[in-house]
Amino acid sequence: MLIPFIDLAFLFFFSLTTIFVLRKTARTVGLVDKPNERKLHTGAVPLVGGISICISLLYFLFNNPNIIPHAPLYGACIIVLVTVGALDDKFDISFKIRFAVQALLSVAMMVLGDIELATIGDMVGTGEIITLGWFGYIVTILAVIGAINAFNMVDGIDGLLGGLSIVTFGGLGIMLAYDGQSNIAYLCLVMIVIMLPYIMLNLGLFGRRRKVFMGDAGSMLIGFTVIWFLLLSSQNGTNPPLRPVTALWLIAIPLMDMAAIMIRRVRRGDSPFKPDREHLHHIFQRIGFSSTNTLLAICGLASTFAAIGILSEIYAVSEYIMFYLFLGCFAIYSYLLANLGKSTLKK
Repeated sequence: MLIPFIDLAFLFFFSLTTIFVLRKTARTVGLVDKPNERKLHTGAVPLVGGISICISLLYFLFNNPNIIPHAPLYGACIIVLVTVGALDDKFDISFKIRFAVQALLSVAMMVLGDIELATIGDMVGTGEIITLGWFGYIVTILAVIGAINAFNMVDGIDGLLGGLSIVTFGGLGIMLAYDGQSNIAYLCLVMIVIMLPYIMLNLGLFGRRRKVFMGDAGSMLIGFTVIWFLLLSSQNGTNPPLRPVTALWLIAIPLMDMAAIMIRRVRRGDSPFKPDREHLHHIFQRIGFSSTNTLLAICGLASTFAAIGILSEIYAVSEYIMFYLFLGCFAIYSYLLANLGKSTLKK
């Protein structure tokens, strides 16, 4: 037990050191986030959280290349994503370019890594496992783009992206450890440890002037890693450690928030990608919640959803029951979000 603890402690300080070094570089090259009508923070904040996590993760994978299948491919993909994300943070590139890169990386994941959404289990209750065939390629591309942008959209207040990421990686790690998949479970723990220095600086625990943001580079890295791990865990044979429907519960808040917001935008005639201040964390703050209470409330809700998914997996609750229950929760979430959004905007 001592060696893993030492390794994790080293990774924590490696990530912490990396992020402090990158802060100075970011200010030099202008990779900072400045306040505007949607960004209400104070001063120019370095956008280096994602780059630091990427470097730390690549260091770990370089020294543990066999911890997951196709680790070099995964490493190459996150390098591309983080590079594109950093360019977006600096120059604000078109979302079409970002989507194209994400789609190409999902194709590489399927063709070179043989990781795709080939089955969704018995989600509709027919008693038969539903396989997607060639349609699985399209669904996988949509799943990758959806997961990346779901985590990107929740990055709206300090600590929220990091907190929701910990819920997802923690829940997945628990499931994999329960199933005896120790390698990927350990990698989930590594992800959490590597993210902790960013979360601490993002929350201002080292002082407000040392604050950092994740940036699009980081949110894209997190979303892509989540979907890679979920597909790897739910599509690896006839009896995978994670049923596809359980994956929905592990990313429930980012997924529900993205879907609900995009539906609302389309209904009122706006682009689904047009930014606004109608996400769950914005509504909580307009109601009167502080940033800290908003963070705790949303992470608590995400943890509840994740716990429901984990328990349903452990006690083998039927997939179709969990799927329809998820749809019911999404319907309630969308209704409450829409009505709270309207009422708070009127105030």
